[in-house]
Amino acid sequence: MVLGFDLQAGGPPEWQLIGEGLDFLGGSLCWQQSGHWDRGRQAFQGPGTQLLHLSPAGLNPNCTSLPEAAVSDREGRMSCRNVLITGCSSGIGLALAVHLARDELRRFRVVATMRDLGRRGELETRAGTALGHTLEIRQLDVDCEESVRRCVEAIPQQRVDVLVSNAGRGLVGPLELQSVEAARRLLDTNVLGLLRLVRQVLPDMKRRRSGHVVVMSSVLGLQGLLFNDLYCASKFAVEGFCESLALQALKFGVHISLIEPGPVATEFERKLYEEAATLDLSGLDPETRELFQGFYLPYSREVFAALAQSPAEVAEHTARVITSESPPFRSQTNSLYAPLATLKHADTSGHLPLAAFQRLIFQHDRLFKASLSLLKLLQWRKRRDMDHTKTP
Repeated sequence: MVLGFDLQAGGPPEWQLIGEGLDFLGGSLCWQQSGHWDRGRQAFQGPGTQLLHLSPAGLNPNCTSLPEAAVSDREGRMSCRNVLITGCSSGIGLALAVHLARDELRRFRVVATMRDLGRRGELETRAGTALGHTLEIRQLDVDCEESVRRCVEAIPQQRVDVLVSNAGRGLVGPLELQSVEAARRLLDTNVLGLLRLVRQVLPDMKRRRSGHVVVMSSVLGLQGLLFNDLYCASKFAVEGFCESLALQALKFGVHISLIEPGPVATEFERKLYEEAATLDLSGLDPETRELFQGFYLPYSREVFAALAQSPAEVAEHTARVITSESPPFRSQTNSLYAPLATLKHADTSGHLPLAAFQRLIFQHDRLFKASLSLLKLLQWRKRRDMDHTKTP
């Protein structure tokens, strides 16, 4: 195949083609096995078989080897970016990997990773025709530095344009029942796992003065929650780590974004609360046992029923952050949680948010439950309106 091109100042490229067909779509070139040239659309018609990108630096099959001169669309944005996502066997990671891989403008080449490749089935099914083209699946265990290194080094030129740190653990229950070893495993994944990933990709991002680190945090990295002591500690650590690192990263043109969901209806969350419900509480004092079993667990079910987002909703929100011209440092996916941050920053002593939550939960529980019912109705209406908007 031979391709000649002439980039004219102030206008779109005029393509001269000898050989196989090409389709110009949003800055991308799709190599066609057969087809005919449509001069009016500057496109070839026919079945696409391989994704190519063109820049003065050369051709780029399947985005696997982006040249140093970045491939851009007409607005000057990267038209194909390598996105490495962890924790893609289910939930948010899976939804985001599929969402980006099936992007209509073909702006992403997704490396979707998981610790256990035996759980890849659902991702393969959901990816459909994107699998093997704009999405590939690889093994990566964030608890293992060697696993992180191998995965990144297997990416052509070790180029990661967007890192999405999504893999994580949960831990719920009375502190007296949590072992130090359980806490160590939690922090190793949620905090040190992020550290291992960033250490591997940041030097190249700094060298290129380009890159985006997207971290799946939580509103529980902003506000503590009853019986989530250790999990909140891990997310607070993530928030502090990113806030500190962002100061240096911006100096090198690298963006860091914290995504802060509230409750999300995933398999991860379901299993977490199933395990919490089966904890042996015999060693607890009666008041704490009743607080956990008689109050917290039912309260959590009501909160999830009223406020939980779907993985797809969080994935869409995250995709908007990734494609933003000026990515935010913090971004909450659920607007109903915005008052949390406002309340916390309104009183530097910390007394106001603690007192407000204590009274709402323990003294005005009927008002709290009524509020949840109202919020559930608002969420339902919001999703209904979004579905109507998406329907052609």
